[in-house]
Amino acid sequence: MKRLFLLSASMLILAISLSTTSCVSQKKLVYFQGADTLYAKAQEIAQQYEMRLKPADQVLVKITCDEPELLLPFAQDVTMGTYGNYQSYNQGGTVTNAYGYTVTTDGYVILPAVGKVYVKNMTCAEAATAIEQKVISLNLIDKPKVTVRLQNARVTVIGAVQRPQSINLTSERNTIIDVLAQCGDLDVTSLRQNVKLFRECNGQREMFVLDLTDTNIFTSPAFYVQQNDMIYVEPNKSLGVKSSAFYTFITAGASILGLASSIVALVLTIKDSSK
Repeated sequence: MKRLFLLSASMLILAISLSTTSCVSQKKLVYFQGADTLYAKAQEIAQQYEMRLKPADQVLVKITCDEPELLLPFAQDVTMGTYGNYQSYNQGGTVTNAYGYTVTTDGYVILPAVGKVYVKNMTCAEAATAIEQKVISLNLIDKPKVTVRLQNARVTVIGAVQRPQSINLTSERNTIIDVLAQCGDLDVTSLRQNVKLFRECNGQREMFVLDLTDTNIFTSPAFYVQQNDMIYVEPNKSLGVKSSAFYTFITAGASILGLASSIVALVLTIKDSSK
């Protein structure tokens, strides 16, 4: 009976060791758990997001028209509102002037000959429309074509990721998954259930807590990142050793010892029963 008890105990140790190395770890690491069921049918996307302009943003304003002389007033002042980026070129009969401007603290861009145009909380497309309307209202150009592009949009990612860094956003629509992927994904020690995103909005700083293992992340107001967001991926202290090479060695060794103990107990039991 003593040998049988030893055999049972050894098998129990082995089972616990295997379960902790697979089930528990996997549950903490897998993204979007439950998505197979939730998205068995297509789901309507509840939010469409484009970045909106904020004070201190740097934007490239490009004005295009077919008559070169009409663009001359826009080239008279290269310092007002600009941080030194200027382009003028003729392509296919179309002349373009492009300047880089900083959105003022009260939400304006200040353009030569046009003056102040309010752009705060507008998308780039909405800001372009506002500038076009102002140019037309001043009788500067009858049919201007204006494009606005955000130049300094970036997000900073720190903490338990493969490559912490500041990332320049090349699109106006970026998700937190896009950003984390550019960082080489999360480290295996990261706490995926407690990713913090800090955001400045209207003079206040907000914090959003995101659970990457939960499909509810898709409806979070922080799923789409904004310029100047800071993302902190907290390391999971309870998995700090588990996710290391040392933990792999220890758990493998425990499994081998448990298996060896089971085999020894089984041999001894068979030997005793044959007497």
